[in-house]
Amino acid sequence: MSSMLDAVVVGAGPNGLAAAISLARAGRSVRVFEAGPTPGGGARSAELTLPGFVHDVCSAIHPLAAASPFFRQLPLGAHGLEWVHPEAPLAHPLDNGTAAVLEHTLEATAQGLGPDAGRYVKWMRPMVRAFDDVMAQMADPLRLPRRPLRLARFGLRALRPAHSLAAHAFRGPLARALFAGSAAHSFSALEKPFTSAFGILLLASGHAVGWPFPRGGTQKLVDALVSYLRALGGEVETGHRVHNVEELPRSRAVLLDVTPRQLVKLAGHRLPPSYVQKLQRFRYGPGVFKVDWALSGPIPWLAPACARAGTVHLGGTLEEISASEAAVSRGETPERPYVLLAQHTLFDPSRAPAGQHTGWAYCHVPNGSTEDMTERIEAQVERAAPGFRARILARHTRSPAQYEAYNPNFIGGDISGGSLEGMQLFARPVARFVPYATPDPRLYLCSASTPPGPGVHGLCGFLAARALLASEVWRKG
Repeated sequence: MSSMLDAVVVGAGPNGLAAAISLARAGRSVRVFEAGPTPGGGARSAELTLPGFVHDVCSAIHPLAAASPFFRQLPLGAHGLEWVHPEAPLAHPLDNGTAAVLEHTLEATAQGLGPDAGRYVKWMRPMVRAFDDVMAQMADPLRLPRRPLRLARFGLRALRPAHSLAAHAFRGPLARALFAGSAAHSFSALEKPFTSAFGILLLASGHAVGWPFPRGGTQKLVDALVSYLRALGGEVETGHRVHNVEELPRSRAVLLDVTPRQLVKLAGHRLPPSYVQKLQRFRYGPGVFKVDWALSGPIPWLAPACARAGTVHLGGTLEEISASEAAVSRGETPERPYVLLAQHTLFDPSRAPAGQHTGWAYCHVPNGSTEDMTERIEAQVERAAPGFRARILARHTRSPAQYEAYNPNFIGGDISGGSLEGMQLFARPVARFVPYATPDPRLYLCSASTPPGPGVHGLCGFLAARALLASEVWRKG
Protein backbone atom coordinates (compact mmCIF):
# COMPACT_ATOMS: atom_id res chain seq x y z
CA MET A 1 0.00 0.00 0.00
CA SER A 2 1.26 3.49 -0.80
CA SER A 3 1.97 6.00 1.96
CA MET A 4 -1.31 7.78 1.17
CA LEU A 5 -4.66 6.02 1.44
CA ASP A 6 -7.41 6.89 -0.98
CA ALA A 7 -9.91 7.24 1.86
CA VAL A 8 -10.33 6.97 5.60
CA VAL A 9 -13.73 6.30 7.16
CA VAL A 10 -14.46 7.24 10.77
CA GLY A 11 -17.11 4.98 12.28
CA ALA A 12 -17.78 1.30 11.55
CA GLY A 13 -21.56 1.38 11.65
CA PRO A 14 -23.54 0.06 8.67
CA ASN A 15 -23.21 3.39 6.83
CA GLY A 16 -19.49 3.73 7.44
CA LEU A 17 -18.93 0.15 6.30
CA ALA A 18 -21.17 0.69 3.25
CA ALA A 19 -19.08 3.72 2.28
CA ALA A 20 -15.86 1.76 2.72
CA ILE A 21 -17.15 -1.21 0.70
CA SER A 22 -18.31 1.10 -2.12
CA LEU A 23 -14.86 2.65 -2.34
CA ALA A 24 -13.07 -0.70 -2.10
CA ARG A 25 -15.25 -2.11 -4.88
CA ALA A 26 -14.12 0.83 -7.01
CA GLY A 27 -10.51 -0.19 -6.43
CA ARG A 28 -9.71 2.46 -3.80
CA SER A 29 -7.62 1.82 -0.72
CA VAL A 30 -9.64 2.43 2.43
CA ARG A 31 -9.24 2.10 6.18
CA VAL A 32 -12.05 2.33 8.75
CA PHE A 33 -11.45 3.55 12.30
CA GLU A 34 -13.92 2.56 15.03
CA ALA A 35 -13.79 3.82 18.63
CA GLY A 36 -15.58 0.78 20.05
CA PRO A 37 -14.02 -2.62 20.71
CA THR A 38 -16.14 -4.13 17.93
CA PRO A 39 -17.51 -2.70 14.69
CA GLY A 40 -21.24 -2.11 14.39
CA GLY A 41 -22.33 1.31 15.64
CA GLY A 42 -26.08 0.89 16.09
CA ALA A 43 -25.97 -2.74 14.93
CA ARG A 44 -24.25 -4.78 17.61
CA SER A 45 -25.11 -7.81 19.75
CA ALA A 46 -23.92 -8.75 23.24
CA GLU A 47 -24.71 -10.86 26.31
CA LEU A 48 -26.37 -8.05 28.25
CA THR A 49 -28.25 -10.05 30.89
CA LEU A 50 -27.08 -13.61 31.61
CA PRO A 51 -24.53 -15.94 29.98
CA GLY A 52 -25.88 -17.54 26.83
CA PHE A 53 -28.50 -14.85 26.15
CA VAL A 54 -27.64 -12.84 23.02
CA HIS A 55 -29.31 -9.43 22.83
CA ASP A 56 -29.22 -6.79 20.10
CA VAL A 57 -27.81 -3.66 21.69
CA CYS A 58 -29.60 -1.23 19.36
CA SER A 59 -31.34 -2.21 16.12
CA ALA A 60 -32.93 -5.63 16.02
CA ILE A 61 -35.39 -6.07 13.11
CA HIS A 62 -34.29 -5.19 9.60
CA PRO A 63 -36.87 -4.78 6.82
CA LEU A 64 -34.84 -1.97 5.24
CA ALA A 65 -31.63 -4.00 5.33
CA ALA A 66 -33.35 -6.86 3.54
CA ALA A 67 -34.79 -4.41 1.01
CA SER A 68 -31.68 -2.24 0.62
CA PRO A 69 -30.67 -2.01 -3.06
CA PHE A 70 -27.07 -1.68 -1.89
CA PHE A 71 -26.94 -4.62 0.53
CA ARG A 72 -28.71 -6.80 -2.02
CA GLN A 73 -25.77 -6.29 -4.39
CA LEU A 74 -23.33 -7.75 -1.87
CA PRO A 75 -22.48 -11.45 -1.34
CA LEU A 76 -23.20 -11.23 2.38
CA GLY A 77 -24.55 -14.77 2.53
CA ALA A 78 -21.12 -16.02 1.52
CA HIS A 79 -19.71 -14.08 4.49
CA GLY A 80 -21.96 -15.62 7.13
CA LEU A 81 -25.22 -13.66 6.99
CA GLU A 82 -28.43 -15.69 7.22
CA TRP A 83 -31.79 -13.93 7.40
CA VAL A 84 -34.48 -15.31 9.70
CA HIS A 85 -38.05 -14.59 8.62
CA PRO A 86 -40.62 -14.91 11.42
CA GLU A 87 -43.90 -16.56 10.53
CA ALA A 88 -45.49 -13.10 10.63
CA PRO A 89 -43.54 -9.83 10.49
CA LEU A 90 -45.64 -7.88 13.02
CA ALA A 91 -48.51 -8.10 15.48
CA HIS A 92 -50.39 -5.34 17.28
CA PRO A 93 -52.59 -6.50 20.18
CA LEU A 94 -55.56 -4.67 21.66
CA ASP A 95 -57.04 -5.00 25.15
CA ASN A 96 -59.91 -7.27 24.08
CA GLY A 97 -57.52 -10.13 23.28
CA THR A 98 -57.52 -9.57 19.52
CA ALA A 99 -54.52 -8.54 17.45
CA ALA A 100 -53.91 -7.10 14.02
CA VAL A 101 -51.25 -9.16 12.27
CA LEU A 102 -49.09 -8.04 9.37
CA GLU A 103 -48.80 -11.22 7.33
CA HIS A 104 -46.56 -11.74 4.34
CA THR A 105 -49.49 -11.38 1.93
CA LEU A 106 -52.07 -8.63 1.64
CA GLU A 107 -54.93 -11.10 1.62
CA ALA A 108 -53.84 -12.95 4.78
CA THR A 109 -53.39 -9.63 6.60
CA ALA A 110 -56.81 -8.44 5.49
CA GLN A 111 -58.52 -11.57 6.86
CA GLY A 112 -57.79 -10.41 10.39
CA LEU A 113 -58.94 -6.81 9.96
CA GLY A 114 -62.70 -7.34 10.07
CA PRO A 115 -64.59 -4.49 8.39
CA ASP A 116 -61.37 -3.14 6.86
CA ALA A 117 -60.38 -6.30 4.97
CA GLY A 118 -61.32 -4.98 1.55
CA ARG A 119 -60.13 -1.47 2.32
CA TYR A 120 -56.69 -2.72 3.38
CA VAL A 121 -56.11 -4.70 0.20
CA LYS A 122 -57.37 -1.89 -2.03
CA TRP A 123 -55.41 0.76 -0.16
CA MET A 124 -52.13 -1.14 0.26
CA ARG A 125 -51.82 -3.00 -3.05
CA PRO A 126 -50.54 0.03 -5.01
CA MET A 127 -48.17 0.85 -2.14
CA VAL A 128 -46.69 -2.65 -2.25
CA ARG A 129 -46.31 -2.40 -6.03
CA ALA A 130 -44.47 0.90 -5.56
CA PHE A 131 -42.15 -0.42 -2.85
CA ASP A 132 -39.27 -1.50 -5.08
CA ASP A 133 -39.52 1.79 -6.99
CA VAL A 134 -39.35 3.76 -3.74
CA MET A 135 -36.28 1.83 -2.58
CA ALA A 136 -34.63 2.25 -5.99
CA GLN A 137 -35.31 5.99 -5.86
CA MET A 138 -33.79 6.19 -2.37
CA ALA A 139 -30.65 4.53 -3.74
CA ASP A 140 -30.49 6.84 -6.77
CA PRO A 141 -32.43 10.02 -5.94
CA LEU A 142 -31.26 12.00 -8.98
CA ARG A 143 -32.32 9.33 -11.46
CA LEU A 144 -35.59 9.83 -13.34
CA PRO A 145 -38.15 7.42 -11.89
CA ARG A 146 -38.97 4.34 -13.94
CA ARG A 147 -42.62 4.49 -12.90
CA PRO A 148 -43.34 8.10 -11.93
CA LEU A 149 -47.06 7.57 -11.43
CA ARG A 150 -46.47 4.88 -8.82
CA LEU A 151 -44.06 7.11 -6.96
CA ALA A 152 -46.42 10.07 -7.20
CA ARG A 153 -49.26 8.06 -5.69
CA PHE A 154 -47.00 6.88 -2.89
CA GLY A 155 -45.71 10.40 -2.30
CA LEU A 156 -49.13 12.00 -2.10
CA ARG A 157 -50.23 9.58 0.59
CA ALA A 158 -46.90 9.87 2.41
CA LEU A 159 -47.37 13.63 2.80
CA ARG A 160 -50.35 13.23 5.11
CA PRO A 161 -50.32 13.08 8.91
CA ALA A 162 -50.63 9.45 9.98
CA HIS A 163 -53.51 10.06 12.38
CA SER A 164 -55.79 11.62 9.79
CA LEU A 165 -54.85 9.09 7.11
CA ALA A 166 -55.56 6.13 9.42
CA ALA A 167 -58.89 7.62 10.51
CA HIS A 168 -59.88 8.30 6.89
CA ALA A 169 -58.67 5.07 5.29
CA PHE A 170 -59.94 2.58 7.91
CA ARG A 171 -63.04 2.12 10.05
CA GLY A 172 -62.10 -0.47 12.66
CA PRO A 173 -59.64 -0.28 15.57
CA LEU A 174 -57.38 -3.10 14.36
CA ALA A 175 -56.40 -1.62 10.99
CA ARG A 176 -56.06 1.84 12.50
CA ALA A 177 -53.79 0.55 15.26
CA LEU A 178 -51.70 -1.48 12.80
CA PHE A 179 -51.03 1.65 10.75
CA ALA A 180 -50.46 3.89 13.77
CA GLY A 181 -47.87 1.56 15.29
CA SER A 182 -45.93 1.45 12.04
CA ALA A 183 -46.16 5.21 11.50
CA ALA A 184 -44.88 5.84 15.04
CA HIS A 185 -41.44 4.67 13.87
CA SER A 186 -41.20 8.28 12.67
CA PHE A 187 -40.44 9.45 16.26
CA SER A 188 -42.98 12.24 15.64
CA ALA A 189 -46.46 13.18 16.73
CA LEU A 190 -48.81 11.40 14.35
CA GLU A 191 -50.64 14.65 13.66
CA LYS A 192 -47.57 16.00 11.84
CA PRO A 193 -47.06 15.88 8.04
CA PHE A 194 -45.02 13.09 6.45
CA THR A 195 -45.60 10.63 9.33
CA SER A 196 -47.72 8.49 7.00
CA ALA A 197 -44.59 7.81 4.95
CA PHE A 198 -43.19 5.61 7.71
CA GLY A 199 -46.39 3.63 8.15
CA ILE A 200 -46.78 3.05 4.42
CA LEU A 201 -43.15 2.10 3.85
CA LEU A 202 -42.95 -0.32 6.76
CA LEU A 203 -46.26 -2.06 6.06
CA ALA A 204 -45.37 -2.35 2.37
CA SER A 205 -41.95 -3.76 3.28
CA GLY A 206 -43.63 -6.47 5.34
CA HIS A 207 -45.42 -7.67 2.22
CA ALA A 208 -42.55 -7.08 -0.20
CA VAL A 209 -39.56 -8.46 1.74
CA GLY A 210 -40.70 -9.24 5.31
CA TRP A 211 -39.26 -7.98 8.60
CA PRO A 212 -36.32 -10.36 9.06
CA PHE A 213 -33.32 -10.36 11.37
CA PRO A 214 -29.88 -12.01 11.22
CA ARG A 215 -29.55 -15.46 12.73
CA GLY A 216 -27.36 -15.22 15.82
CA GLY A 217 -27.77 -11.47 16.31
CA THR A 218 -27.61 -8.20 14.41
CA GLN A 219 -23.83 -8.32 14.88
CA LYS A 220 -23.80 -11.03 12.19
CA LEU A 221 -24.84 -8.46 9.57
CA VAL A 222 -21.95 -6.20 10.55
CA ASP A 223 -19.55 -9.14 10.71
CA ALA A 224 -20.52 -10.05 7.14
CA LEU A 225 -19.95 -6.47 5.96
CA VAL A 226 -16.53 -6.38 7.64
CA SER A 227 -15.59 -9.77 6.20
CA TYR A 228 -16.53 -8.66 2.69
CA LEU A 229 -14.68 -5.36 3.07
CA ARG A 230 -11.53 -7.19 4.13
CA ALA A 231 -11.90 -9.57 1.19
CA LEU A 232 -11.82 -6.47 -1.03
CA GLY A 233 -8.60 -5.30 0.61
CA GLY A 234 -10.15 -2.79 3.02
CA GLU A 235 -9.05 -2.46 6.63
CA VAL A 236 -11.00 -2.03 9.88
CA GLU A 237 -9.25 -0.87 13.05
CA THR A 238 -11.31 -1.03 16.27
CA GLY A 239 -10.54 0.57 19.63
CA HIS A 240 -9.28 3.72 17.89
CA ARG A 241 -11.19 6.85 18.93
CA VAL A 242 -10.61 9.85 16.67
CA HIS A 243 -10.68 13.25 18.38
CA ASN A 244 -9.61 15.37 15.42
CA VAL A 245 -9.40 14.60 11.69
CA GLU A 246 -5.80 15.83 11.74
CA GLU A 247 -4.89 12.67 13.70
CA LEU A 248 -5.86 10.45 10.76
CA PRO A 249 -3.40 8.90 8.30
CA ARG A 250 -2.76 10.81 5.09
CA SER A 251 -5.56 10.22 2.62
CA ARG A 252 -7.22 11.81 -0.36
CA ALA A 253 -10.57 11.96 1.44
CA VAL A 254 -12.20 11.40 4.81
CA LEU A 255 -15.76 10.14 5.29
CA LEU A 256 -17.36 10.59 8.69
CA ASP A 257 -20.15 8.34 9.94
CA VAL A 258 -21.10 10.89 12.61
CA THR A 259 -23.82 13.46 13.30
CA PRO A 260 -23.35 17.21 12.74
CA ARG A 261 -22.32 17.81 16.35
CA GLN A 262 -19.40 15.39 16.01
CA LEU A 263 -18.54 16.78 12.58
CA VAL A 264 -18.02 20.20 14.15
CA LYS A 265 -15.90 18.72 16.94
CA LEU A 266 -13.76 16.66 14.61
CA ALA A 267 -13.37 19.02 11.67
CA GLY A 268 -14.99 22.37 12.43
CA HIS A 269 -11.64 24.11 11.97
CA ARG A 270 -11.65 23.02 8.31
CA LEU A 271 -15.12 24.35 7.58
CA PRO A 272 -16.34 27.93 6.95
CA PRO A 273 -18.14 29.57 9.91
CA SER A 274 -21.39 29.91 7.95
CA TYR A 275 -21.54 26.15 7.35
CA VAL A 276 -20.64 25.42 10.97
CA GLN A 277 -23.50 27.66 12.10
CA LYS A 278 -25.92 25.71 9.94
CA LEU A 279 -24.65 22.44 11.42
CA GLN A 280 -25.14 23.83 14.92
CA ARG A 281 -28.79 24.53 14.11
CA PHE A 282 -29.37 20.86 13.24
CA ARG A 283 -32.18 19.54 15.45
CA TYR A 284 -32.02 16.24 17.33
CA GLY A 285 -35.13 14.17 17.90
CA PRO A 286 -36.63 12.17 20.79
CA GLY A 287 -34.54 9.64 22.64
CA VAL A 288 -35.21 6.04 23.56
CA PHE A 289 -35.25 4.02 26.77
CA LYS A 290 -34.57 0.33 26.20
CA VAL A 291 -35.01 -2.86 28.21
CA ASP A 292 -33.63 -6.33 27.40
CA TRP A 293 -34.86 -9.39 29.24
CA ALA A 294 -33.68 -12.92 29.80
CA LEU A 295 -36.89 -14.94 30.11
CA SER A 296 -37.67 -18.40 31.49
CA GLY A 297 -40.19 -18.99 28.69
CA PRO A 298 -41.93 -17.27 25.78
CA ILE A 299 -43.99 -14.15 26.42
CA PRO A 300 -47.52 -15.37 27.36
CA TRP A 301 -49.55 -13.24 24.97
CA LEU A 302 -53.29 -12.90 25.55
CA ALA A 303 -53.74 -12.84 21.76
CA PRO A 304 -52.17 -16.10 20.50
CA ALA A 305 -51.37 -14.54 17.12
CA CYS A 306 -48.66 -12.42 18.77
CA ALA A 307 -46.57 -15.57 19.22
CA ARG A 308 -46.29 -15.83 15.42
CA ALA A 309 -44.69 -12.39 15.02
CA GLY A 310 -41.08 -11.34 15.31
CA THR A 311 -42.10 -7.79 16.22
CA VAL A 312 -44.96 -6.66 18.44
CA HIS A 313 -46.17 -3.06 18.74
CA LEU A 314 -47.67 -2.25 22.14
CA GLY A 315 -49.66 0.81 23.05
CA GLY A 316 -53.28 0.10 22.21
CA THR A 317 -55.42 2.02 19.77
CA LEU A 318 -54.67 4.72 17.23
CA GLU A 319 -55.80 7.33 19.77
CA GLU A 320 -53.57 5.95 22.55
CA ILE A 321 -50.48 5.78 20.36
CA SER A 322 -51.15 9.27 19.03
CA ALA A 323 -51.43 10.58 22.60
CA SER A 324 -48.18 8.89 23.64
CA GLU A 325 -46.19 10.22 20.68
CA ALA A 326 -47.72 13.69 21.03
CA ALA A 327 -46.60 13.80 24.67
CA VAL A 328 -43.03 12.96 23.69
CA SER A 329 -43.14 15.61 20.98
CA ARG A 330 -44.13 18.17 23.65
CA GLY A 331 -41.21 17.13 25.84
CA GLU A 332 -43.39 15.11 28.23
CA THR A 333 -42.93 11.53 29.39
CA PRO A 334 -45.93 9.33 28.54
CA GLU A 335 -47.44 7.20 31.30
CA ARG A 336 -48.49 4.52 28.81
CA PRO A 337 -45.75 4.65 26.18
CA TYR A 338 -45.82 3.19 22.71
CA VAL A 339 -43.45 0.20 22.92
CA LEU A 340 -41.63 -1.64 20.15
CA LEU A 341 -40.85 -5.23 21.14
CA ALA A 342 -38.93 -8.03 19.41
CA GLN A 343 -38.96 -11.71 20.34
CA HIS A 344 -36.11 -13.24 18.37
CA THR A 345 -35.77 -16.57 20.15
CA LEU A 346 -39.17 -17.81 19.01
CA PHE A 347 -37.58 -18.09 15.57
CA ASP A 348 -33.85 -18.20 16.39
CA PRO A 349 -33.22 -20.47 19.40
CA SER A 350 -29.45 -19.96 19.04
CA ARG A 351 -29.81 -16.71 20.99
CA ALA A 352 -30.72 -18.29 24.36
CA PRO A 353 -30.19 -21.49 26.35
CA ALA A 354 -32.56 -24.31 25.47
CA GLY A 355 -36.16 -23.56 26.43
CA GLN A 356 -35.42 -19.99 27.44
CA HIS A 357 -35.97 -16.74 25.59
CA THR A 358 -34.97 -13.13 25.13
CA GLY A 359 -37.09 -10.00 24.92
CA TRP A 360 -36.06 -6.66 23.40
CA ALA A 361 -38.10 -3.49 23.79
CA TYR A 362 -37.84 0.28 23.81
CA CYS A 363 -40.07 3.32 24.00
CA HIS A 364 -39.73 6.92 22.87
CA VAL A 365 -38.91 9.60 25.44
CA PRO A 366 -37.98 13.29 25.21
CA ASN A 367 -34.39 13.90 24.16
CA GLY A 368 -32.10 13.59 27.16
CA SER A 369 -34.88 12.27 29.45
CA THR A 370 -33.75 11.01 32.85
CA GLU A 371 -36.97 9.08 33.59
CA ASP A 372 -36.60 5.36 34.32
CA MET A 373 -39.17 3.80 31.97
CA THR A 374 -38.62 0.18 33.03
CA GLU A 375 -41.85 -0.14 34.99
CA ARG A 376 -43.94 1.61 32.34
CA ILE A 377 -42.53 -0.55 29.52
CA GLU A 378 -43.09 -3.74 31.50
CA ALA A 379 -46.63 -2.63 32.36
CA GLN A 380 -47.41 -2.32 28.65
CA VAL A 381 -46.06 -5.84 28.05
CA GLU A 382 -47.98 -7.22 31.03
CA ARG A 383 -51.12 -5.50 29.74
CA ALA A 384 -50.96 -7.62 26.58
CA ALA A 385 -49.32 -10.66 28.19
CA PRO A 386 -50.54 -11.30 31.76
CA GLY A 387 -47.87 -13.27 33.64
CA PHE A 388 -44.98 -11.76 31.69
CA ARG A 389 -43.19 -10.38 34.76
CA ALA A 390 -43.10 -13.83 36.36
CA ARG A 391 -40.92 -15.05 33.49
CA ILE A 392 -38.20 -12.40 33.86
CA LEU A 393 -34.89 -13.96 34.92
CA ALA A 394 -32.83 -10.79 34.46
CA ARG A 395 -33.07 -7.41 32.77
CA HIS A 396 -30.72 -4.83 31.34
CA THR A 397 -31.77 -1.23 30.82
CA ARG A 398 -30.27 1.64 28.85
CA SER A 399 -31.31 5.28 29.24
CA PRO A 400 -30.81 8.11 26.73
CA ALA A 401 -27.67 9.25 28.58
CA GLN A 402 -26.30 5.70 28.60
CA TYR A 403 -26.98 5.39 24.89
CA GLU A 404 -25.05 8.59 24.17
CA ALA A 405 -22.17 7.34 26.34
CA TYR A 406 -22.25 4.05 24.42
CA ASN A 407 -22.33 5.76 21.02
CA PRO A 408 -21.68 9.53 20.75
CA ASN A 409 -23.87 9.62 17.62
CA PHE A 410 -26.92 8.98 19.83
CA ILE A 411 -27.26 12.55 21.07
CA GLY A 412 -29.67 12.59 24.01
CA GLY A 413 -30.70 9.04 23.10
CA ASP A 414 -31.65 10.00 19.53
CA ILE A 415 -30.94 6.84 17.50
CA SER A 416 -32.16 8.41 14.23
CA GLY A 417 -29.26 10.76 13.56
CA GLY A 418 -31.46 13.82 14.04
CA SER A 419 -35.10 14.88 14.00
CA LEU A 420 -37.21 13.60 11.11
CA GLU A 421 -39.72 16.43 11.22
CA GLY A 422 -40.31 19.10 8.58
CA MET A 423 -37.71 19.72 5.91
CA GLN A 424 -35.03 18.03 8.00
CA LEU A 425 -36.55 14.77 6.81
CA PHE A 426 -35.15 15.67 3.37
CA ALA A 427 -32.49 18.38 3.84
CA ARG A 428 -30.01 16.54 6.06
CA PRO A 429 -27.81 17.90 7.59
CA VAL A 430 -28.20 21.19 5.67
CA ALA A 431 -29.72 22.11 2.32
CA ARG A 432 -27.04 21.35 -0.30
CA PHE A 433 -27.21 19.88 -3.79
CA VAL A 434 -24.81 17.14 -2.63
CA PRO A 435 -25.71 16.77 1.06
CA TYR A 436 -22.82 14.40 1.78
CA ALA A 437 -20.17 16.86 0.63
CA THR A 438 -18.96 19.61 2.93
CA PRO A 439 -17.31 22.87 1.84
CA ASP A 440 -14.01 21.05 2.31
CA PRO A 441 -13.77 18.97 -0.90
CA ARG A 442 -11.90 16.18 0.91
CA LEU A 443 -14.39 15.84 3.76
CA TYR A 444 -17.69 13.93 3.45
CA LEU A 445 -20.49 12.98 5.84
CA CYS A 446 -21.95 9.49 5.47
CA SER A 447 -24.20 8.99 8.51
CA ALA A 448 -27.95 8.77 9.14
CA SER A 449 -27.83 12.57 9.38
CA THR A 450 -27.77 12.52 5.56
CA PRO A 451 -30.41 11.24 3.10
CA PRO A 452 -32.24 8.92 3.10
CA GLY A 453 -31.91 8.98 6.88
CA PRO A 454 -32.09 6.34 9.63
CA GLY A 455 -32.37 2.62 9.25
CA VAL A 456 -29.92 -0.21 8.72
CA HIS A 457 -29.78 0.03 4.94
CA GLY A 458 -26.30 1.41 4.23
CA LEU A 459 -27.64 3.86 1.65
CA CYS A 460 -26.23 6.97 3.35
CA GLY A 461 -22.74 5.50 3.15
CA PHE A 462 -23.22 4.17 -0.37
CA LEU A 463 -24.48 7.54 -1.67
CA ALA A 464 -21.72 9.47 0.11
CA ALA A 465 -19.07 7.22 -1.42
CA ARG A 466 -20.65 7.53 -4.86
CA ALA A 467 -20.64 11.32 -4.56
CA LEU A 468 -16.99 11.23 -3.55
CA LEU A 469 -16.05 8.96 -6.45
CA ALA A 470 -17.70 11.42 -8.85
CA SER A 471 -15.88 14.42 -7.36
CA GLU A 472 -12.64 16.16 -8.31
CA VAL A 473 -10.75 14.69 -5.35
CA TRP A 474 -9.10 11.88 -7.30
CA ARG A 475 -7.87 14.16 -10.06
CA LYS A 476 -6.36 16.56 -7.52
CA GLY A 477 -4.13 13.83 -6.12
